Amino acid sequence: MTKTWINEFPELQGLPSEDQSFLATRCQQLTLPAGKTVFAPGMDAQNFILLKSGIVKVLQLSNSGREIVLYRVEGGETCILTTSCLLSKDSYNAEAVTETDVEAILLPQAAFNELIATSEGFRNFVFSSYADRISSLIHLVEEVTFERIDKRLAQKLVHMMDRSNPISATHHDLAVELGTAREVISRHLKEFERRGWLRAGRGQIDILSPATLRNFSADH
Repeated sequence: MTKTWINEFPELQGLPSEDQSFLATRCQQLTLPAGKTVFAPGMDAQNFILLKSGIVKVLQLSNSGREIVLYRVEGGETCILTTSCLLSKDSYNAEAVTETDVEAILLPQAAFNELIATSEGFRNFVFSSYADRISSLIHLVEEVTFERIDKRLAQKLVHMMDRSNPISATHHDLAVELGTAREVISRHLKEFERRGWLRAGRGQIDILSPATLRNFSADH
């Protein structure tokens, strides 16, 4: 099994044979359907998670009930929050939900601690992934703090329309992605619609002027 999944993580292919054998004997494989909760606030981290395939969405819920997507974990990646909880022995303070069917590799906490202590290559893999995700979270904080919501909404729509147009998303979905209120999203979508850039329906947004929206998201 290890020789199959380890190819999804190029950094692990260079580990010494004894470390790869350690992973082979300690790791377990897990398959989850879309819409399944992986962890929730208050839960303890029991395994280091390596995502083999699929997408997991990690969300933060404020005291007021507002949600924001912190990041997504995709195939070949690890979860920074899980790593942080394992290292600090703290409980989770966010929620993770599978967006698609997911295949994951689980390394139990005791084995994770042992490998962190004995394998330089594994430590480098863990902390390199950690540093990359920290950078993206800092960028998210900068966006939420300093960028105008209309520009951030336009950027999100451009990203989504590059995958499919019309876009399948509700006002609530977009609010969660951008960490704002649904009413704010609705107001700006109405303004974009007034300008002729899009047509918003129930659960669907049809981008009518992709070039104009793209220019606004880049230059405004």
